[in-house]
Amino acid sequence: MKAFLILEDGTVFEGTHIGVQKEVVSEIVFNTSMAGYLEVLTDPSYAGQAVCMTYPLIGNYGICREDMESLRAWPDAFLVRELSRVPSNFRSDCSIQEFLEENDVPGIAGIDTRALTRILREKGTMNGMITTNQDYDLTGILPVLKAYTTGNVVERVTCREKYVVKPAESLAENGPLSGAARFDRKAYESGAREIRPSLVRELNGTGLRVALMDFGAKKNIARSLAERGCEVTVFPAFTPAEEVIAMGPDGIMLSNGPGDPKECTAIIEEIKKLCATDIPVFAICLGHQLTALAHGCDTHKLKYGHRGGNHPVKDLADGRVYISSQNHGYVVDTDGLDPKVAVPAFINVNDGTNEGLSYTGKKIFTVQYHPEACPGPQDSRYLFDRFIDMMKGENCNA
Repeated sequence: MKAFLILEDGTVFEGTHIGVQKEVVSEIVFNTSMAGYLEVLTDPSYAGQAVCMTYPLIGNYGICREDMESLRAWPDAFLVRELSRVPSNFRSDCSIQEFLEENDVPGIAGIDTRALTRILREKGTMNGMITTNQDYDLTGILPVLKAYTTGNVVERVTCREKYVVKPAESLAENGPLSGAARFDRKAYESGAREIRPSLVRELNGTGLRVALMDFGAKKNIARSLAERGCEVTVFPAFTPAEEVIAMGPDGIMLSNGPGDPKECTAIIEEIKKLCATDIPVFAICLGHQLTALAHGCDTHKLKYGHRGGNHPVKDLADGRVYISSQNHGYVVDTDGLDPKVAVPAFINVNDGTNEGLSYTGKKIFTVQYHPEACPGPQDSRYLFDRFIDMMKGENCNA
């Protein structure tokens, strides 16, 4: 069956329908990762967006549910050059076509993803419609596309109630979180994403206690902390700061998530209260942007964003460059940044945009990229160790 991608500038791409037959309007973005399409599909940060994969062949190793970053797929649609319908992988549970159908995600195969990516790079991210209607009318569609916004998508992706992930010696070996990623139709239909405590193999750990604010958290954030002996209590995004502080955590983790950070006004007010305490704070991606806004800084939308597993960032402390996993469309402005508030800690080597801040006189540091990776390189996992040291009272000026 034919399918069409209609961009708000009037450009039309024709391909073959994949996934479910469903018409959607969404923000069209591209991801440059060569692998990890399942982690991309299950990353809550893609809520409200349709993802174009620039790598030409997607689906060849199938769907391995143990690798899911949440209990469901979040993109509005999935766009590929060629879809492999017969996976070759002993770990594969199903094909990507079956997974898209299972998760109610439409898509298109056979379009020129290179041409689409060039358009988005030259003109900037834009909205689009995915449809199988061959009698589409551009005069009626284009105003709808230009009016579309993702809205406050954090409310859609956050967990519904708090839960606890116990410390584990090796989650990769024991597999509690991967077991939680097994598809649960009831959980999917209710919009739940959280990892239930009953699915976690608990060990008698004496580690630190971390409060993780779930703005759309990827599974591997909690896993990265649990691997280091932390007991992680995951809180819904709109939890009052007083409730988090009352838990008495050794540290607070602010997660990644989707959408425009300036839309999260209520959350920003609670982050102000969290940052006013002496509790160490580590923030990733959206959490990084929200922390900056809570301290009076500003953010703006990038022309086409950073999404992929090959973005170089420089640590300004020692000049070392790391290859990072990224997924964001907004960035913190550092022009006029008051050094009494914060100083840049990392920059993007490609375009010089900010990739992290260290807050002056506070036990707070934030990064724009994803140290938990998945998909992507593991270069920046040391940042979790830095957070552990900060909670222990070491390296407090990181």
